[in-house]
Amino acid sequence: MNVIAHISDVHIDSEDRSVDRAERVLRYLAGLPTPVDVVLVTGDIADHGTEQEYERVRQVIDLPVPTLMLPGNHDVREAYRKILLEETPTGGPINSSHRVGGMFFAMCDSSIPGRNDGLLEPETLDWLDAELAAASDVPAFVCFHHPPVTLEVPFIDGIRQFSTDRLAEIVARHDNVVAVLCGHAHTPAATMFAGKPVLVAPSVSSTLLLPFESDDVITRELPPMLAFHVLDEQRRLTTHYRVVL
Repeated sequence: MNVIAHISDVHIDSEDRSVDRAERVLRYLAGLPTPVDVVLVTGDIADHGTEQEYERVRQVIDLPVPTLMLPGNHDVREAYRKILLEETPTGGPINSSHRVGGMFFAMCDSSIPGRNDGLLEPETLDWLDAELAAASDVPAFVCFHHPPVTLEVPFIDGIRQFSTDRLAEIVARHDNVVAVLCGHAHTPAATMFAGKPVLVAPSVSSTLLLPFESDDVITRELPPMLAFHVLDEQRRLTTHYRVVL
């Protein structure tokens, strides 16, 4: 059995509130009696994408287990690369692949610089197709920030990931893909895409209220949440969502 801890939308900024909420979740993970196999952070790691915010991220997100991150629409590729990856700043997509605990994670950059909606660029789709083929021997997770389908929430559905036909073909064709994991919605959600589960991590920083819950869109009062994805020996995936008080 493998356990994946999945957090998203941390939105670290210059305020103590964002750091306090992130540290609350990270302390919870660090204190688990049995460590998880991997932690995923699916975007909007910084709130404004400044180098100063990413310096704070480096101090805050520091766990004794493998921690994989990818950018969201609030992140800025050049500063992300310079501070978090210690690479020469460039503006191209930030994609990475990882094998952890007998699992494969394709961390895809769905951000569009200067915009809130998302898209996987052709070079990212080519890369994803090749990476999934090379990892055909292990269960694989396709990860990005923007959900590739509507979640029946107008605010989020207007800034989701678009132009997903080729992505759907890739996900459906590779039998090793267990699920698609994403964030962006600031609410826990589960749906389907290309015949595979789409599991949306809740936000650490705030919570999106559904249209039938409130006329307000976002609340900062509810506590942070995370998801645990549990993969068994038969590649059956179970997801639990946890509030961190």
